[in-house]
Amino acid sequence: MNVIVDLCIIPMNGKTSLSPYIAACQRILTDAGLSIRLHAYGTNIEGEWDTVMAAIKACHNKVHAMGAPRISTTIKLGTRVDKPQTMDEKVQHVNAILDEETPV
Repeated sequence: MNVIVDLCIIPMNGKTSLSPYIAACQRILTDAGLSIRLHAYGTNIEGEWDTVMAAIKACHNKVHAMGAPRISTTIKLGTRVDKPQTMDEKVQHVNAILDEETPV
């Protein structure tokens, strides 16, 4: 089953910059062959359920290995079985509606 996930992993280690942890997770997600889109407060991920969940677990393992004793993670996910739909298609559909409403 395909899944689209919005993932936010927050290492709880007292540091204000989380960029090294985010970069490490981005590498893991990319290496897993997943379609990803980084945004200001997380990452959208698209792929097969088991592959996505295994990659999220690998991110947790990596962040702990980088010295974070505790992690808080927020995951929002959606699945659809009536038709295939990608992250890009979802965004394009909303943008098309907005374009129709934009005065020339």
